[in-house]
Amino acid sequence: MEQRISLVTLGVDDLDRARTFYEALGWRGQEVERTVFFQAGGLVVALWGRADLAAECGLTDRWSAGGGGIALAHNVHSRSEVDQVVAAAAQAGARVTRPAAETSYGGYAAVFTDPDGHAWEVAHNPGFALAADGTLTVPDFGLS
Repeated sequence: MEQRISLVTLGVDDLDRARTFYEALGWRGQEVERTVFFQAGGLVVALWGRADLAAECGLTDRWSAGGGGIALAHNVHSRSEVDQVVAAAAQAGARVTRPAAETSYGGYAAVFTDPDGHAWEVAHNPGFALAADGTLTVPDFGLS
């Protein structure tokens, strides 16, 4: 697994309130399917419902994701890389909470938690450009 984070997802109780807050700070995001994406340098910060985030991570309750509603993502260039990274994580002691599978957005992803319960999604998302150096770019959804 390369030493980088592609995306940080913050689980929120009220998506509209959270988006309004970040936009008041000067951030500009795009909302797609009740998720708000902000380009933040070479990575992405996303806002998503806390209960949805926990469920997507294969965790049992809405507070479990990262202990406070945070999930980290490591995007990779191919489906086979998802399998390789998750296998390496499991061998290192991670708990796979959502095995690798096709996603609703046309990608392929899995989730594991580290020994302290922090959720990591490993994803191949063909809709998000991933540069050779690991920089992730949010596409222009044309919806904001």
